Amino acid sequence: MSTTNDPAYFTKFDHLKISRTSDGILEVRFTTDNGPILFTGKDHHNFVDAFSQIAQDRDNKIVILTGTGNEFFAQIDGPSLGDITNPRVWDRQWWEGQQVLQNLCSIGVPVIAAINGPATVHSEYALTADIIIASEGAYFQDFPHLTFGIVPGDGIQTAWRHAIGDYRAKHFLYTMEKISASEGKELGFVSEVLPDNTVLMSKAYEHARHLLMIPELTRRYMRAMFTLPLRKDLLEDVGYGLAVEGLSAADLRIAAEEKAKK
Repeated sequence: MSTTNDPAYFTKFDHLKISRTSDGILEVRFTTDNGPILFTGKDHHNFVDAFSQIAQDRDNKIVILTGTGNEFFAQIDGPSLGDITNPRVWDRQWWEGQQVLQNLCSIGVPVIAAINGPATVHSEYALTADIIIASEGAYFQDFPHLTFGIVPGDGIQTAWRHAIGDYRAKHFLYTMEKISASEGKELGFVSEVLPDNTVLMSKAYEHARHLLMIPELTRRYMRAMFTLPLRKDLLEDVGYGLAVEGLSAADLRIAAEEKAKK
């Protein structure tokens, strides 16, 4: 795996554990203190740079995204994002939210998402992958947006439309539906369901080494071709989506002030 000659970004980001095999398979693991990730406002900022550096590193031949323990990405520290009802605070979220997805899509090699448990926060990150595999206990949901009372407009609406179609995506987001790994396979965005996380990661590396057999430029151009429709739609949708998400957040403050006056 990793060595002392690894790039500095491997250890730069607190909530990403990054390692690379000698044949160029980069594993990016979401984590907090070696356990499942607790996503923070700092991560919202840092992940923009993290995925940009991963995309720029030509020594990365395949990328595997996964979580830690029995969660892929399922916890969020809402207060750490700042006062999202303040437009001046939201402006930073508006820019970072657009950029992080463009940077994920600009990773120029095949990406495998190994979903090792609930993917309920930023599940759209997984949907930028080329191959999605999941363990039996995994499921997908958009938990934070309607829980906080705000529009799901940070690209999750776009990525899920690509994954399962427009009307099913709207149902998914309006109802905070949970889609199990097996149902994801039936819907077509999960390619394989594995019995446990050990088998899951073994299968992720098996896929990665199979993809390495494709000539490098062919492999890179396939990724560019496959991600182009999503990149274009994200570029068009996410700025607007985050703008109306910010408006809905600002309305929470007004509603709270009105309630306090009564």
